[in-house]
Amino acid sequence: MSTFDDDDVETAIEEITSQWGQIDILVNNAGIFNFALFEDQRLADTKREFEVNYFGYVRLIHAVLPHMRERDAGIIHNVSSGAGLVGHPGLSGYASTKGAIEALVRSLRLELRHESVACTVMHPPLSNTRSTAELGYPESLLSDPADVGRKLAGKIESKEPVIHANWKTKLGLAVSKRVPYLVRKGTERFVEPAE
Repeated sequence: MSTFDDDDVETAIEEITSQWGQIDILVNNAGIFNFALFEDQRLADTKREFEVNYFGYVRLIHAVLPHMRERDAGIIHNVSSGAGLVGHPGLSGYASTKGAIEALVRSLRLELRHESVACTVMHPPLSNTRSTAELGYPESLLSDPADVGRKLAGKIESKEPVIHANWKTKLGLAVSKRVPYLVRKGTERFVEPAE
């Protein structure tokens, strides 16, 4: 997967504003990962995860935010992951990128608190995507990506700080953060038992 550089992003933003006049809503949604235990991860893999999952968001926000500030209106949605809140064995790089997104959005919200530009975090449930299939979760625990997309699209004009696709996702993340044992129990199969 190739990544865009700053010039590519600026060119894309110029083309969009030239054709449509303005950008009302930005949805940052990127997520790649290299599934491996931390000590088996190559630094290059983690750097690539950050380049796409974190710096991709930062590039787009840098490019779009001045346009929104000039108009004094806009919403910047940033799709995150529960892994960024509670961790996940074998996904230390991915979880770190999503944790960084959580902190970035909290910081931007503080900077933008007196403006009419909103910055949110969107939390989809664990979805049945090609990348998630690599993790081997039972299908019964996975949501249909098209259904998740429709639910989040229905909230596209929301300016709430944190937007969940549904109440189950909101409840699941709240419980996982307060009862870490459940996360360990649910992900213990990803860690080889010590012999």
